[in-house]
Amino acid sequence: MVARNGPSESARVEEDMWALVFDTRKDGWDRSTGLRKDRVPKPKLNEDVYPLDAAHVILKVLYTGVCGSDAGIWFRTSFKDMIHDSLKAEGKTTRIVGHEVLGQIVETGSVTEARYGFKKGDIVSTESHIICGMCHQCLIGQTHVCTNEKILGISIDGGFAEYIKLPARALWPTDTKKIRKEIGAIQEPFGNAVHACSVSDLRGKNIAIFGTGAIGQFAIMIARAMGAGRIIGVEPDPHNAKVALELGADEVVEFTPKKDGWRSDPEVVEAIQGMVRADGVDVCIEMAGFNSSVNNALQAVRRGGEVVLFGIRGGDFQIENFSRVIVKGTTIKNVIGRRIFETWEITKNLLESKDNHIQKKIWEVMLKKGRGTVLDMKSYNPVKFEKKITTHPKILLKW
Repeated sequence: MVARNGPSESARVEEDMWALVFDTRKDGWDRSTGLRKDRVPKPKLNEDVYPLDAAHVILKVLYTGVCGSDAGIWFRTSFKDMIHDSLKAEGKTTRIVGHEVLGQIVETGSVTEARYGFKKGDIVSTESHIICGMCHQCLIGQTHVCTNEKILGISIDGGFAEYIKLPARALWPTDTKKIRKEIGAIQEPFGNAVHACSVSDLRGKNIAIFGTGAIGQFAIMIARAMGAGRIIGVEPDPHNAKVALELGADEVVEFTPKKDGWRSDPEVVEAIQGMVRADGVDVCIEMAGFNSSVNNALQAVRRGGEVVLFGIRGGDFQIENFSRVIVKGTTIKNVIGRRIFETWEITKNLLESKDNHIQKKIWEVMLKKGRGTVLDMKSYNPVKFEKKITTHPKILLKW
């Protein structure tokens, strides 16, 4: 008789999967950067132990997008407390990062199809804010600001992995005959820009978009599709400024950030005002999140205009000449995430439309048809990955 010390190697492989993780035990937040490619347990459905698994699915991940927040985790500049506190609550040390996902359902809970209509083989994306459905905000329809939300890749395990377990109510069906898979993987961040452009009526308006990284680039195309008049980009990076023009911005104000940090730049404000021959634009959409950029937006909007704040940075902010914000009658709107699932429906319509050429521009201009922007995870290299996330506004991981 042959003694067996444990499961075979092949069995262990079937139970494990590759993932990109931050490991508090092996890495440590304050003494490391990057993400570790490691083998971790494959997620499972177990309704006997977890009854709510009846309404969950397992996805085989096809593509995941890399976001600015993922870069924040990579360089240890964002989400330290959220990651550590959530891992402590789960009794774990390893967090799988990533929240922009496209995958194929390979397993469903017992009520998933009957309740949500999803079945094995369906290709879906997912909302990254996993809501509770029971708090006051959820009950009155403000699910995008759920009190008890969990964030994929931050407070629960995310999509930088071969497989992911998700609640079926967070899924969004994606027709890959109408939306190519690479674009389907970035519906979540595209939806951020849709939400930002949806809170104001942009039809015929002069608008300025402060920060033309990936979300700002999306916003240029969305604003054009929504009927905006003149679109002005505001951007210090020459490459992003060039891309903004290629995507449809009428002009881009390029500038060198001032060293004093938080104040507006009079030259930027005057340049914007000069382009519209008025005391400012109708709508400013702030995507960068720097204190100076917020003040640029507040100074560059016309009397009675609107400022939409989306960019996020930590710490305290100073508002320049605050009384003028009130005297000018400026309306300030804050945007977080996507309205679930209203924003996703608008996103679907924009991406599936053959008239606005948004998909074509994303694929050819932003993603360069996959050249250097779609990375095969079989050959993951941390040094090359870091270079990519610091030189491309948007990259994808192929699993």
